[in-house]
Amino acid sequence: MAEPELRRARDGDVTAIGRLVDAAYEGYRPLLGRTPTPMLTDFAAAVRDHDVWILDGDEGPAAVIELIVPDDHLWVHNVAVEPSRQGNGLGRRLLRFAEDEARRLELPAIGLLTNERYLENIAMYERYGYRETHREPYRGTDLIHFRKVLEGPSPDRSGHGSTTPSPPASGR
Repeated sequence: MAEPELRRARDGDVTAIGRLVDAAYEGYRPLLGRTPTPMLTDFAAAVRDHDVWILDGDEGPAAVIELIVPDDHLWVHNVAVEPSRQGNGLGRRLLRFAEDEARRLELPAIGLLTNERYLENIAMYERYGYRETHREPYRGTDLIHFRKVLEGPSPDRSGHGSTTPSPPASGR
């Protein structure tokens, strides 16, 4: 299987992105007792209004990240990896790309959130240097907000990682 290539999402990707996100979050439905919020996203609006990137594999999108610049930081609104491709570093590659984008935009930090019940995501974000800033009640659970302060120069746009090592790191 070829290494997926990073590219900006286009209008023609909306259906495939929706399928990917649905597949990635379906396993959380029983854990939450409801449909996970990312599965309710209007992906046409996301592609139109936000900075959406996909890792495009041989069989379509393998992973997707949705980025927003609300003010003084970069916000990772969603990151999802196709279930059969999880555990192969694609999520980490997208988070590194987000760090690269924040540096390119001269933003000092990245924020994101994850549900308190997504224990694997929480552990992953913490390994990647994200730190919990606060919790917010949401539909019977808490959302955990994370922030990562960035250091170092702006790297390339390949999504393969920064030119400086990232400290150990922390999701929605």
